[in-house]
Amino acid sequence: MTALRARWTTANTLVCVGLDPEPAKFPARFANDPDAVFAFCRDIADATANYACAFKPQIAHFAALAAEDALTRLIAHLKSAHPQVPVILDSKRGDIGSTAQHYASEAFGRYGADAVTVNPYLGRDALQPFLDRADKGVIILCRTSNPGAGELQDMLVAGRPLYQHVAEKAAQEWNTNGNIGLVVGATWPEQLAEVRALVKDVPLLVPGVGAQGGDAAAVVSNAKTPDGTGLMISSSRAVLYASNGDDYADAAADAARALRDVINASR
Repeated sequence: MTALRARWTTANTLVCVGLDPEPAKFPARFANDPDAVFAFCRDIADATANYACAFKPQIAHFAALAAEDALTRLIAHLKSAHPQVPVILDSKRGDIGSTAQHYASEAFGRYGADAVTVNPYLGRDALQPFLDRADKGVIILCRTSNPGAGELQDMLVAGRPLYQHVAEKAAQEWNTNGNIGLVVGATWPEQLAEVRALVKDVPLLVPGVGAQGGDAAAVVSNAKTPDGTGLMISSSRAVLYASNGDDYADAAADAARALRDVINASR
């Protein structure tokens, strides 16, 4: 999390650029490129790096295309070309301890990510292999952005929603190495404020801005820390596919810069 906090300050940005490749949406120039997944994501990342506090490749978008090698090379490129920008592997892993050890090795060893998203609903032992990596970030699902999130996450436990218990445990019991963050969706601004009050300055990864309808200004007003940081406000489709023409990289840069400016105006 040290690199993330440094990035907030030095680059003056809270934008997290999601890298979710969907070849059907790529510009026509990639139609016959056998390395299109890597090349497209590399170009987007290079174009948006100045406006990014983090990059967030989504593992399923690569695995479904049998493009794990492209993901490996992409993260290696990000670490080489933009070492100041942390890489979050969005994999939402959660399994029993022995399997979780392999998932941690996958994220941090195989792919070389700086942080990973995880699912807390198997309890602390499933998270421990990730938490033990004090040099890496562990970003725990708390109140997600999807419409059905409340079916379980809003269930009352001892008089409070379950997601609030997750937030407290993450911030107070599990964060012994200071390497935890939480996922809270932009589509739930009131819940963002509640989580921020519970977790103090723990970083929040906030998906749902742009295509999912979340409002960046509302996110900032409800969830920033007193110094105006504390957030990774993620946008994927609105940046990646800002144009399907030959200006795709420039359009992505323009979209990332515009989001940064909207966010900063609210800080």
